[in-house]
Amino acid sequence: MVGIVVVSHSERAAEGISEIAAEMAGDTRIEPVGGDGQGGIGTVPDAIEAAIDAAAGGDEGGDAGDLDPVVVLVDLGSAVMNADVAVELSDAEATIADAPVLEGAVNAAVAATDPSATVESVREQAEAARDVDKL
Repeated sequence: MVGIVVVSHSERAAEGISEIAAEMAGDTRIEPVGGDGQGGIGTVPDAIEAAIDAAAGGDEGGDAGDLDPVVVLVDLGSAVMNADVAVELSDAEATIADAPVLEGAVNAAVAATDPSATVESVREQAEAARDVDKL
């Protein structure tokens, strides 16, 4: 299974995007993370790392070899830098998708339901959302 993390500067935005993606996700773990940890706007590497670990199944015990891979979607700017730091800190295999966060999360959720999904295939589907026309 491939997990998904949605990172936004707004905790509420991350939760809402995750809620929408979860409608397509089946049993896929989707973890929202956002805000500065004090109720404000921002992102925090430690919180993103914890979300990556949770999406990877790290909260279920076991060792690093038992962790599922994770695709991370970010909204903008410093979220990319902080997610990059979190990916380096985490024991899970995680990659950041260069994708629009909402559309990418929905595409990733659908792709992750495929029993043969890999972190690469889920990331690629998230990134394919860049080319989707809305009108």
